[in-house]
Parts: sequence; C-alpha cells; structure tokens
Amino acid sequence: MKFGVELPYSSARSTAKLCQIAEASGWDGCFMGDAIWCEDPMIALAAAAMVTQRIRLGTLIIPMPLRRPWKVASESVALDRLSDGRLILGLGAGAVWMGWESFPDEMTDTRVRAEMLDEGIDILTLLYQRKPFDYAGKHFHLKLTLLDEMHYPPRPVQQPRIPLWVVGIWPRPKSMQRVLKCDGVVLEKRNAEGQATNVTPADVREVEAFVQAQRTLASPFDIVVQGKSAHLPPTQRQEMLLEWQAAGVTWWIEDLIGLSETEAAALLQSGVPQLTG
Repeated sequence: MKFGVELPYSSARSTAKLCQIAEASGWDGCFMGDAIWCEDPMIALAAAAMVTQRIRLGTLIIPMPLRRPWKVASESVALDRLSDGRLILGLGAGAVWMGWESFPDEMTDTRVRAEMLDEGIDILTLLYQRKPFDYAGKHFHLKLTLLDEMHYPPRPVQQPRIPLWVVGIWPRPKSMQRVLKCDGVVLEKRNAEGQATNVTPADVREVEAFVQAQRTLASPFDIVVQGKSAHLPPTQRQEMLLEWQAAGVTWWIEDLIGLSETEAAALLQSGVPQLTG
C-alpha cells in the first residue's frame, strides 16, 4: 500500500514546497483538489514537478463538467511530460456544494454532470493516443479527422494513457460501471437514502472482487481510500492501516485539508506510517 497526501488548498508556491518536503520524507504521492474557483491545481502541480524527481503528483479531483475535455488533455499532457510520467489524474462529477451557486451558468444537475464525466473519460482516452478520431456525444463533439496531425500535441509519457482515477460510489451500479473504464477508484459510499457513509474494509473487499470479475482492461488498477489517521495513537493507527492494506487498498491518502502550511509541513516531516504487521 502506497501513502499519499491531499494537500491543503493554497498557493502554487506552497504546493511546490510541501511536495518537496513530502518527497524528502518518503511519501509516495501528493494530490491537489480543484474547487470551482481556486489557484489552479494543474499549475500548482507543474511548480511541484519542477522541484521533485520521484513522488507521484495528482488531482483529487478535477470536476470534469467545469472543464473542456481537450483542455484537460492539453494540461495533463504538459504536466505528465514535465514530470517525466509522474501524473495521476483524478476525475469526478464535482461537489456542487463547494460554491457552485456563485456561478449559475455551471451545470448542477447530477445526471447531466455524470454524463459529462463519462464523455470526458472517453475523450481523454482517445486524445492521449494522438490519432485522428471523430466523437459525437450528447455534450461534446470532436472531428479530429479535420485537423492536420502536425498540429496535435505529443503523446503523454505514460502509455496507453495517463492513469485515470475516478470517484466511485459503492454500490451504485452506474458509478461502478464508470470505474471499470478507469485505472483506479477513489472510493466513496452512499446509503439507501443517498447520504454519505463511511467506507469499510469489507466494502473494499467487495469492490476488489467486483473489479476483478468485471473489468476488461489489462492495466493495473488502484483502490484509493482517503481519511485522517495522523491523530491516532501509533498502535491504533497501524492497526487501522494494516486492515485497509489487507482488504486490498493500494493507496491510503492522508487528508490534510484545512491545515496551515506549517501544520502540513510538520505532518509530512513526521514521515510515512511504518507498517510492520
């Protein structure tokens, strides 16, 4: 199981500094959120790419309905090449409660946002291949057969595509079918009333079995769980993380949202949890 952190919303300069600290302290990945209005995470991660060599850099998550898929493709190709193939692109339909009411032109309908996310995943996968194609979706249309290939940007370093993680709401069928098209799931859970509930190791085992039985892609697949563990006593923290690891989690993402830069730096410098079980 790898260990990453979701960094606080902050400046690109702060992000680069924290990513340097995380890399020096043994963490495996640094991830950034993307609100409807914030310092752009792709620019912040580009700054981090210039001052790190090993650590994976990623988004958790980009709300695809807020961005044109070809714009996401252009930015992610640039960042993947800048980082020598260290980018992970986390995608979702977006958290409408995070200020979307301030931008009334944006799409807030849940069904439509899900459709836009699905089409975005398809288009990104095709664009990364750097081949002509036409795409006629409900929300997006492309006619790359009309564009001379000399104008195409280069392919990303990572092939056949930059790894795509997507938010998956267990056990909703449509959400989990979307997961099968991607390279990882950022796992969430809803009860019958649609309320968010805690993901459990038992859920992870069920998701892993579902993916193994249903997924047809041959690429590696990650199961990603986010949470806060640093405040726990060391023994309790290790027991909890070992349980996640045994269940099949491949990435534990320590949530640092809300911390100051000083607090986040101190937590990063304390190092990665050491699992000895």
